[in-house]
Amino acid sequence: MKQLKRELSVIMIICLLTLMYGMPAAQAAVSSSTTYIVLYVNKADAFVGSEKVTLDAPATILKDKMFVPAKFLGDTMGMKVEWNETSRDITMATPGFNIVLNADKKSVWINGLMTPFDDVAAIVNGRLMVKLTWLADYMGARYTYNDELKRVDIIYTKAPTSIYNTATNQSKPVAKFSFAKESYRMGEPVKYVDLSYDPDAEGIAKYEWTGNQEAFFQAGTYPVSLTVTDGHGNKSETYTRNIVIEDKEFLSAVEYPIYMKPPGTFIKTDWSMLWGHFWDLPELPKSATADATRPVLVSDSPEEFTEKGILYQDKINGKARLYADHVNGTKDKLTLAIMATNKTNKPVTIKTTNKGEVWPSVYANLIGNEATVDFLMNDPLKESLTVPVNQTFIFKQFPDFYPGQGINLFYDVETDGELQMSFVATDAITATTLQTLPLLPFTGHVRGTFPVSQVNWNIDATSFTKPSRLVIGDNKSDPFQPGFDPQRNQKVTNDGNYGVVYKIHSDQPRKMAIMILAKGGVFKGPFKINGEIRLVPESGVLTPFDNMQILAKTTGKEKSLDIEFSPPAGSAFPIDLIFYPLEDKE
Repeated sequence: MKQLKRELSVIMIICLLTLMYGMPAAQAAVSSSTTYIVLYVNKADAFVGSEKVTLDAPATILKDKMFVPAKFLGDTMGMKVEWNETSRDITMATPGFNIVLNADKKSVWINGLMTPFDDVAAIVNGRLMVKLTWLADYMGARYTYNDELKRVDIIYTKAPTSIYNTATNQSKPVAKFSFAKESYRMGEPVKYVDLSYDPDAEGIAKYEWTGNQEAFFQAGTYPVSLTVTDGHGNKSETYTRNIVIEDKEFLSAVEYPIYMKPPGTFIKTDWSMLWGHFWDLPELPKSATADATRPVLVSDSPEEFTEKGILYQDKINGKARLYADHVNGTKDKLTLAIMATNKTNKPVTIKTTNKGEVWPSVYANLIGNEATVDFLMNDPLKESLTVPVNQTFIFKQFPDFYPGQGINLFYDVETDGELQMSFVATDAITATTLQTLPLLPFTGHVRGTFPVSQVNWNIDATSFTKPSRLVIGDNKSDPFQPGFDPQRNQKVTNDGNYGVVYKIHSDQPRKMAIMILAKGGVFKGPFKINGEIRLVPESGVLTPFDNMQILAKTTGKEKSLDIEFSPPAGSAFPIDLIFYPLEDKE
């Protein structure tokens, strides 16, 4: 009994392998052909047609009856054999008959009728054998036995399977495909050529693939299967082919998405991948300069205000950038406004040349991203406001600002004289607003006026050969800009460089991929690559360490590469821009 159970387990494995690796012609044949088998009693040599094979269980005579190896004939005649581990049954599907063998119960069921196991099967040297006359009858095979030669000749013609359903007057579709090449290297993109068709000419409505990977990263032979469905719900037989992957590498699993995926693609990472390939990369050399022609006024503390008041206040004269990021922490609906006060002896005109605005929202990453997108778009803007002597005008007023909502804003302005700019949160704007509102205290976020509103990095991305990076927002490779807070009368730093625009330039960049890796926390923000806005990410947020995003790719033929960026409010720093050299692959 133990020997028989081992034999059944072997049969189960063999059957599964037969099902997995069956040749496509046998699965999708329109016609059938004759199989000619020659066996010799008690000899391992056998023939299938003109091909000589060696059996591990030769034919034998038991009680004057010829018994033949079940595995060999099942494979050769295309008999479907399945093992049920729960019931410990072997099921054989032959034309018109469903045969179930159960050695534990010593029974064989044929279309529901029982036959004693020992009448039709036996275990010989640990192999399952079945009576030739019995199996041939149910398979529809013809056989002869030559006693002098001790030879059995079996002729089997498998009946062709019809795909036409007379009840519906429709045919099942036919699944079929090929590969563009006989074999592929590890990491080489696989091209699947769909050859499926519908005899009714209704077209294929649905494709169901299994195993059709874009690329394989280990050498071997892998089954790929396809089932198709037509518009009436008729499903094809499953068609399977084996793909051969050579023991030669085209791309590694790490390289593949970097080479083959378009900008915007997420690349899943883990600590092993990061430490092995992307952690602490050498920094791409850069020449850094600062543009101090346009100071930036940053109003970000109190970031979440809990009372009405003046959030920040300072003077400008000439070019300036106004930047604010605040959350309504009160229980009331308020308005946020920027007010311009002229304390000189002549009218002063303020012109707005660029803006970054967003509607109030409770989602911090969203408002920071959208305001930065708006600003980097740099749409032509010509707005002007003239403030009379000793007057205060509203420069900008924003929509109703409900509890819990935040807002982020940028304005590039130019004045022909000195103006005091005040960022205020209140319920109503009047002529005496600034006289009645208190200066709100500093609560730990960024606040102050900073001379530098733009940094320029010139990099040499022409001929580097190893993955390299630029670090943004670490206060080491990228120092935070110093400034002054007049309300506290002290020096401050712009932690995160919010409101600062980075302009990264390279002449004649080589062929490469540029990726972003968030390291400090959640990130969501845009980049402008050679004039085109790229969102990071296109939806949701980029989380640290578990994924990267392909930001851009160059072909090696561009005259220059220009990246424009400003740290979005609500995002954490530092981030790495990874420059990954791409080689031409054949």
